[in-house]
Amino acid sequence: MVSDSHATLVETNWNEEWKALQAARHPADDPAFWDSRARHFQARETHPYARAFMERAAVAPGESLLDMGCGAGSLAIPYGLRGNHVLACDFSPHMLDVLGEGIRVHHLETLVTPKLLAWDDDWDAAGMQPKSVDVAIASRSIATHDLAAALLKLDRTARRRCCITLIATGSPRVDRHIMDAIGASVTESHDYVYAFNILVRLGRHPEVSYIISPRRDTFNTLDEGVADFARMLEGGNEERLPELRTYLTHHMVENPEAGMPGEKGRPQGAYMLDHVREVCWAFIAWKPQELDEE
Repeated sequence: MVSDSHATLVETNWNEEWKALQAARHPADDPAFWDSRARHFQARETHPYARAFMERAAVAPGESLLDMGCGAGSLAIPYGLRGNHVLACDFSPHMLDVLGEGIRVHHLETLVTPKLLAWDDDWDAAGMQPKSVDVAIASRSIATHDLAAALLKLDRTARRRCCITLIATGSPRVDRHIMDAIGASVTESHDYVYAFNILVRLGRHPEVSYIISPRRDTFNTLDEGVADFARMLEGGNEERLPELRTYLTHHMVENPEAGMPGEKGRPQGAYMLDHVREVCWAFIAWKPQELDEE
């Protein structure tokens, strides 16, 4: 006999639940926002997160990829350097400009092809052919109101494998350690659960593992740090700003790598916190449906 709780789980429309979640959230950052930040992103050495993603994705030599939401090329450039052909897509023209610089620096013009494309675009009209790549990936880049449609677009484009990452805890912009210390509330959204359950309802068999990504936020003055970290208080914790300032005052330490390029390419600030912020990403992979089954 099937329990009521099990029946509820199976019958839940996870895409509608996702849409409700997005409606309640702060609007997703638009192309103009990422255009303004593009200059801070440069593809340099392969970041530990990217290495962990590539290890799990298990893309074979010679396979072709779609890198959706590629940004400045944190994955497209390493895959190109390995000899994979990459169609690198993003909705930010300036991000693609930065990617283009990386392509030229690494002489990857014949391996990495930038393309302006958004999740909500008509992919057929944009020339995205079914089963046109071996592997489709979306690393920390799924920002759309219709999650099921996005997953199906990846599924339709890939022949062998699809790989994505979504946040497994709270927002990647929030430091849970700080929020707990100052008594601020934190919403654990577990975005990956929605994708996992949507894929199950679509008849796929998603596999899940986790990538712990350490981050070290730096700043040059206390006021700069307060202004930067205040973004974590948006949505109901704004009154905790005095506690945030007090916390940063007692936990800021000198940054021994001040002035050196950080993860995003820009110079690091003179100070950092005395702890490392860890973000947990869920890596989800599945075998796409074959075209003749659709």
